[in-house]
Amino acid sequence: MQLNAAQKLIHDHLLSGEMKAGEEIGIKIDQTLTQDATGTMVMLELEAMGIDRVKTEASAQYVDHNLIQEDFRNADDHLFLRSAAQKFGIYYSRPGNGVSHPVHMQQLARPGKTLLGSDSHTCANGCMGMLAIGAGGIDVTMAMTGEPYYVKMPRIMGVELTGKLPDWVSAKDVILEMLHRHGVKGGVGRIVEYYGPGIKELSAMDRHVIANMGAELGATATVFPSDKEVKRFLKTQGREDQWVELKADNGATYDEHEKIDLSALEPLIAKPSSPGNVVPVTEVAGEAIYQSYIGSSANPGYRDFAIASEIVKGKQAANGISFDINPTSRQLLEQLVENGHIANLLSAGARMHQAGCNGCIGMGQAPATGRNSLRTTPRNFPGRSGTREDSVFLCSPETAAASALTGVITDPRTLDISYPKIKEPTTFSTKGMLEAPPEDNSQIKLEKGPNITAIPDFQPIEDNFDLPILLKMQDNISTDEILAGGSRVLPFRSNIQRISTFAFEIIDEDYYEKAMKKRDDGGHMVVAGFNYGQGSSREHAALAPRYLGLKVVLVKDFARIHLQNLINFGILPLTFVNEEDYDLLHPEDILEFRHIHQTIQNQRTFDIKLKGTDRTITVQHDLTKRHLEILLAGGIINWIKEKQ
Repeated sequence: MQLNAAQKLIHDHLLSGEMKAGEEIGIKIDQTLTQDATGTMVMLELEAMGIDRVKTEASAQYVDHNLIQEDFRNADDHLFLRSAAQKFGIYYSRPGNGVSHPVHMQQLARPGKTLLGSDSHTCANGCMGMLAIGAGGIDVTMAMTGEPYYVKMPRIMGVELTGKLPDWVSAKDVILEMLHRHGVKGGVGRIVEYYGPGIKELSAMDRHVIANMGAELGATATVFPSDKEVKRFLKTQGREDQWVELKADNGATYDEHEKIDLSALEPLIAKPSSPGNVVPVTEVAGEAIYQSYIGSSANPGYRDFAIASEIVKGKQAANGISFDINPTSRQLLEQLVENGHIANLLSAGARMHQAGCNGCIGMGQAPATGRNSLRTTPRNFPGRSGTREDSVFLCSPETAAASALTGVITDPRTLDISYPKIKEPTTFSTKGMLEAPPEDNSQIKLEKGPNITAIPDFQPIEDNFDLPILLKMQDNISTDEILAGGSRVLPFRSNIQRISTFAFEIIDEDYYEKAMKKRDDGGHMVVAGFNYGQGSSREHAALAPRYLGLKVVLVKDFARIHLQNLINFGILPLTFVNEEDYDLLHPEDILEFRHIHQTIQNQRTFDIKLKGTDRTITVQHDLTKRHLEILLAGGIINWIKEKQ
């Protein structure tokens, strides 16, 4: 049987189930990735399970999100994460070493392997011929203990690339073209596999740019072949011996097919406030900007900064423009310094920030109210930048640099300069700041600051209960809207009681107070439209509302990772059978749930009554037997304890 590259990766790691689209499969995980916004919970979960040492081939803990040390909380958490990494046998990437995804690509990624990460952009490492998947923290915890990762077998979307990118068009425009065609739901339930003659025109880091924003398509993963370009990249890292070839067999087929002629692309841009709101740059050219921001895991490569450097070399950013440069790794920063690119950027008026996620997650560099911000980041969800009423556009480094010079959104093709040609370095410094775990961890003790608290105990859902609807929301509610990131919120990531005070504040600033009043009376539920929970993998977006008494989420459909996080923490996820029923429900309506334990085990579709009326709402679930066991135990932690 001829297999495509994604099928080969799954086949080689399949532990249970069949490779039929929609069937639950369990796969072996070779590597894991955690970052500091999600990793503290993972380490606490490993401690709660009594794990001595992780069982993966390589696991790494990165400190890249919460770098601002405005008080003791982040600094204390960094100490805790380092001690946990040493205790559990995990690589530790120190603050300032860079963003997890490019650093992992540089130091640990290996073709042919599986990678599970508690960050939705883990899919970026699919650029290396890996099956790289983002998941909730506790799913990653389970993988670190040697358990399979369970997911419904995705459909494979094959995207054939032909031609060669024209001048002033780069890899960011390729993924923006995919988002233009398919929107933020176009990849749900799918693995996107790129192939074809155009592949050879893309560097490994170009592929990273495309794979990274597969998360914005909603895709389970993005897969590129492992070819000579991946081998060349590994050679620059001193790891050429780890290269293996991975490509689709001749005659391999795909469940769905797409074709992109690279030579036909033009500069694209995603308008506020969705990565799927894509138009040609020419359509918005001339709009004034306040900020131009280059960096993040969505444009992390040497060429992404070097091209901006060459565009602005000898020039000055326009007056009033905040020209922000966010290096993505210390390795990259050293090379950019050595080759004079940082000097070019600084001379042009750029503001230099430390290697990390920074403004991408709302940790600094927030734009001014009512002003436009151009960013090479992967997301522009409302408020994610740190400014509540933000106006963020997503674009390529070429567009960002050109616009920094003019002060307005600018098609880079209109600049009166030749397109710079960037030569990639043949070697990089590999010393970095990635600490290997000690061989002997017997004397290591966890260092816990006062902000680190235990995960709350949650009781299983009752059999009979009435629930008021506390919020009714629209389509495409992101996890950033459910629980914001940024410097106000993320320092409390290890304190569920405290972080819950921020839940849903972007949607309803009174949610916390209303939820607390309902919590002792049996809890509450929320209702929403399509693609509920898109975006970040952080499980706090399920944990915090759960702590506040959220028991049921009823929507038109769910984003993959958030759906699993709801199940993992004992929240019943339901969808409408008849979408028009969504219009019948309003905040403060009460729904009656009866004999729910038996009902969800025996029926996928059932009715719930709208209290005080003779109306019923028909709902459904798509839970597997394992999901039901977890849910009825009150969440995966209780389920594990019961199994033990």
